Amino acid sequence: MTRQEFQKLTRKILLVDGATGSNLMAMGMPRGTCTESWVLEHREILQNLQRAYIEAGSQVIYAPTFGANRMNLAKHGLEKNIREMNLALVGISQEAAKSTPGILVAGDVSPTGAMMEPMGDLTYERAFEVYQEQARYLLEAGVDLIAVETMYRIEETMAAIDAIRSVCALPILCTVTVDADGSLFTGGDATEAAVSFEASGADAVGVNCSVGPDQLISVIRNIHENVSIPVIAKPNAGMPLIDDKGNAIYSMGAVKFARNMKALVDAGASIIGGCCGTTPEYIREVAHVCGLDVR
Repeated sequence: MTRQEFQKLTRKILLVDGATGSNLMAMGMPRGTCTESWVLEHREILQNLQRAYIEAGSQVIYAPTFGANRMNLAKHGLEKNIREMNLALVGISQEAAKSTPGILVAGDVSPTGAMMEPMGDLTYERAFEVYQEQARYLLEAGVDLIAVETMYRIEETMAAIDAIRSVCALPILCTVTVDADGSLFTGGDATEAAVSFEASGADAVGVNCSVGPDQLISVIRNIHENVSIPVIAKPNAGMPLIDDKGNAIYSMGAVKFARNMKALVDAGASIIGGCCGTTPEYIREVAHVCGLDVR
């Protein structure tokens, strides 16, 4: 997909998918495992989830490449397998998408997990190399666009955008995770970040994960008022409670989530979906409340 095609597509509300990780854990993925490796061993579970999102109305599904950069894979001794893992993981989602015309597959990119200078040892140059490598493999795999998500450092996100732009001209969706007041956990705020990302070449900016949609109205409005590109809202199903077994229980049901997502659309979001705690039921309800076509 070209950036121009993406611009035309986002003149209307674009519905993306919901959570992956929280659903995979509910379907048997152990805590602490390498998600990417587990998906490769249980591809049908991921495909069934993604097909359910497509049936619910998602126009974009995120390939399970969230942690498939060299630094994250090295924690599991899998860094030598980075190319074949990215290609195979994208292929799983492409297979899930192929039965429905027009479904886009996004390569998913996440933080390296290391702290950048001066708080840590990660330099801009090293972050650039890590993201550039993964971007090359995602491009080779044939993704339609790239989502840089759940970021919490502006500098590292800029390195990711710069690295992707050095490799390809695919559309880049870029989202940070924030507190309810819009502040990033490592300094700065969502609006400042969005303006910087747009200037660096992102095609859509916004927020994912973070809190529930009911707490993000002013954040989304502020971003919308300060950028000229589409605004993304992909929040959690409310704030989680941890049960006695260590499981995260999310407080917001699908109907309430959808009503609050409509408020985010009214505040300026035009690319919408869900993060932790959301399921295909949530996406279907969002499509209904927002008046979108459901398959």
